[in-house]
Amino acid sequence: MNTRKYEAFYIVRPALNDGEVQAIADRFKGVVEAQGGAVEKAAKWDKRKLAYEIGGYKEGNYILMHFEAPATVPLELSRQMRISDDVLRHRIYLREN
Repeated sequence: MNTRKYEAFYIVRPALNDGEVQAIADRFKGVVEAQGGAVEKAAKWDKRKLAYEIGGYKEGNYILMHFEAPATVPLELSRQMRISDDVLRHRIYLREN
C-alpha cells in the first residue's frame, strides 16, 4: 500500500486540562493507526492566544502530529476532527520530506 507523510495541526478548547488534551491526542492517534497509518510523533504545544476569536474562545491548546499513512486516512481524520466538540480548528498538510 502506498503511504505518504502528513502533518496534522489542531487547536482544542483551552478549558481542558493536560490529561483531557492527551486523551484527545491519543484518540486521533488511534484513528490514524486503526486505518493502517503510523504516527511518528504527536506533541502538545503550550496554551496560546489565538490570532482571532474562534467560537468565543481567545486561546487554545495547540497539538502537532506527524504521521505516515495511505491517502484515505487524512480524510477520515479530518472528518473525526470536524465532528469533535473539543477541536476548534484543524489542518492536515502533506509533508514534502
